[in-house]
Amino acid sequence: MQNVIRQHAEHQFAEELEELKKQDRQQVPANWQLSPQAVVAYLMGDTLPNGFQVTPKYIGKRRLMEIAVATLTTDRALLLYGLPGTAKSWVSEHLAAAISGNSTLLVQGTAGTGEEAIRYGWNYARLLSTGPTPEALVETPMMRAMKTGKIARVEELTRIGSDVQDSLITILSEKSLPVPELNTEVQAITGFNVIATANNRDKGVNELSSALKRRFNTVILPVPDSMEEEVEIVQQRVKSFSQHMALPVEKPITEEIRRIVTIFRELRSGVSVDGKTKLKSPSGTLSTAEAISVMNSGLSLSHHFGDGSLKAHDLASGVLGAVVKDPVQDKIVWQEYLEAVVKQREGWKDLYRSCRDIM
Repeated sequence: MQNVIRQHAEHQFAEELEELKKQDRQQVPANWQLSPQAVVAYLMGDTLPNGFQVTPKYIGKRRLMEIAVATLTTDRALLLYGLPGTAKSWVSEHLAAAISGNSTLLVQGTAGTGEEAIRYGWNYARLLSTGPTPEALVETPMMRAMKTGKIARVEELTRIGSDVQDSLITILSEKSLPVPELNTEVQAITGFNVIATANNRDKGVNELSSALKRRFNTVILPVPDSMEEEVEIVQQRVKSFSQHMALPVEKPITEEIRRIVTIFRELRSGVSVDGKTKLKSPSGTLSTAEAISVMNSGLSLSHHFGDGSLKAHDLASGVLGAVVKDPVQDKIVWQEYLEAVVKQREGWKDLYRSCRDIM
């Protein structure tokens, strides 16, 4: 696994999951790897009785993770909903890893996702040769999750067409998947459930039917409440990236992270942190995930094309790319922000000059 760019959560955090399993004294639901309490400890981070440190995977309100985990112990599926970059896919993966020990039973939702990606497909060479037989059936991740009592994941549910979405209704309500061509069905084993994610920027693209909505319990993942919380998230993910990509960090970069997070939070909210300056917001989301991307790009630039010390000009191009999605309107918003806020802020002259030069 040493050459894999990004390991699945169950492999990357195998030691933590194994230690939690050893220390778990709570009741474990059928076909779960850990108790609900231990799953939340894995997500939020904890110090175990033997002193072992479990790193936090989600930095935010613990109650949200408790609701998500409790939902998966019931007959209702879980829908993680929110803005792009609010860790929906990240939480989904870690939930599946902690509960099932397998986060790979994944259906990626797109406008082209068909019913066969959710229910089942056919090996057409065999189908033409022998007709519909069990050997000609191609199992989907959803079908495999039902057969093995594991968690299936559906990414970007609202990107999938409404008629295809509704193929989930029987699976979620009856916990069965009919295969009429074989005059049979697959019945879900205890432990099976579904975690779906949806982006509220896609609202109105393919709305969920009321029948499907009733089968999900929705947990809304918000943007980080505070500056400190968002800085901590970015710092943790950037540290992981730099270690994995062997990018040595020559000096503490917390202040650079704080500057990027400040810019994104001000432009998202439409007001400066001191509340004195009203701002226009750009068309992009400026999520925490994009702040992480800007920092990672800056570290790479400073390492490969600089002296290894992260500077303002290493970050400027990444910030511009994140903010200016519309080359006309967003460029005006960014120029006004530079002049009204960045130029006036003490200690930010280097970032102001670097951003002006890039423009």
